[in-house]
Amino acid sequence: MKKYFVLLLSFVLFAVQAQKTTKIGYIDMDYILEKVPEYAEAKNQLEQKAATWKQEIETKKNEITKLKEALNAEKALLTKELISERETEINFLEKENWDYQQKRFGPQGDLILQQSVLAKPIQDQVFTAIQDIAESKKYDFIFDKTSDLTMLFAAK
Repeated sequence: MKKYFVLLLSFVLFAVQAQKTTKIGYIDMDYILEKVPEYAEAKNQLEQKAATWKQEIETKKNEITKLKEALNAEKALLTKELISERETEINFLEKENWDYQQKRFGPQGDLILQQSVLAKPIQDQVFTAIQDIAESKKYDFIFDKTSDLTMLFAAK
């Protein structure tokens, strides 16, 4: 009889634990960052830098296009050696422009690095506030809905 009672009590406790609700919260990090004046100002400065870099890249592309057109126009008058030399120069300029573009806008480029540097202090403040709220309101999980449901907080 005692075994059945212990078994029944264990089953009831397990059922009660299984029925515990999970409290989940969502935030919109983009909305929060838009409302922070320092982030908006820094983002504006970064966009201005990016526009300057894009203009430099476009100017270089236009120069390379002009060199290609000039080479095509003069090809009949030039020797093979001069044609090869100019093609090498054009290829070098194209590679140089590509490298500059990757340095500024690539996956490890200046734009990405500066974005993370600008956002990091503000995001740290937001994460601290999220953790405080989640612990005080007893949330189990908090997700950021703007970045493919990234989990920002999980209860212990």
